[in-house]
Amino acid sequence: MAGVAAVGQTFPTKPVRIITPFPVGSGPEGVARMVADKLSRQWGQPVTVENRPGGNGFIAIDAFKRGAADGHDLIQLDNVHLTAYPHMFKKLPYDIKNDFDPLLPLFKTYFFATTAADSKYKNIADLVADAKVNPGKLNYGSWSVGNPVHLGSALFETVTGTQMQHVIFKETSQLYTSVAQGDLAFALGTSATAGSLYRAGKIKFLAVAAPRRIPAYPDVPTFTEAGGPAGFEVSGWTTIAAPKNLPRALADKITQDIAKALAEPDVKEKFLSFGYESFPQTREQFAQYIQAESVRQAAVILKAKAALD
Repeated sequence: MAGVAAVGQTFPTKPVRIITPFPVGSGPEGVARMVADKLSRQWGQPVTVENRPGGNGFIAIDAFKRGAADGHDLIQLDNVHLTAYPHMFKKLPYDIKNDFDPLLPLFKTYFFATTAADSKYKNIADLVADAKVNPGKLNYGSWSVGNPVHLGSALFETVTGTQMQHVIFKETSQLYTSVAQGDLAFALGTSATAGSLYRAGKIKFLAVAAPRRIPAYPDVPTFTEAGGPAGFEVSGWTTIAAPKNLPRALADKITQDIAKALAEPDVKEKFLSFGYESFPQTREQFAQYIQAESVRQAAVILKAKAALD
């Protein structure tokens, strides 16, 4: 710990930037801003969040790669950037092993099947039955190719033996507004992205793709309970990553300080309102988890035939 303490006296020496691929107002971006605020207080230096949405996150990643390599520029990454895209794209504009050092996960969240409040579907079984009667006619939405919502929906098609159309939206707000208007049969969404419309009574949650019910939504059944495929799970997580090859003591310091921020009561309270779960892991455990998730995502992509040129 002596090395971490020594680094703590010299870092940061200037403002720190957290680049995020998520748009303003999204749940993951909100967590990044909470962490940034806590780190600003800990470090005595401004910590800002810079939104670079779009392009499957490649815009944000490019900005990060061109940024400071000394730890003053960090990046928030989605799980798909580290575990799915390497199996989807033949060529990526980044190298996982050489460009990033994922420090720790910020949270884990599970996805709900959302549909319009006045939808004829009462459960997952109804949705599957309709999709089988009308192959290729039902649609679902997401904000890009290869995000957790798209891959989860494609896997849902595969395991239920159905065929639906994927509609891409520019922003998550547009996506779930379309669900509320009945323009989409369904869309997977988290409490953070779809919760406000759910609470306003404009959409309903048919089920949650989780191994158990979510404490914040105890009345929402799992997919299995709602007549869907057994054990069906769609989850997401984000991480803060540093540039590769930072001194170990510096990487450890940043990791410890972010963990301290995540442990504060108001952050935990916000997680509960978002339907997020804390996901504490050591850097070694997290590296092993990422590798295991990469193997799992490779199987999902192969099964769902979601690979791209």
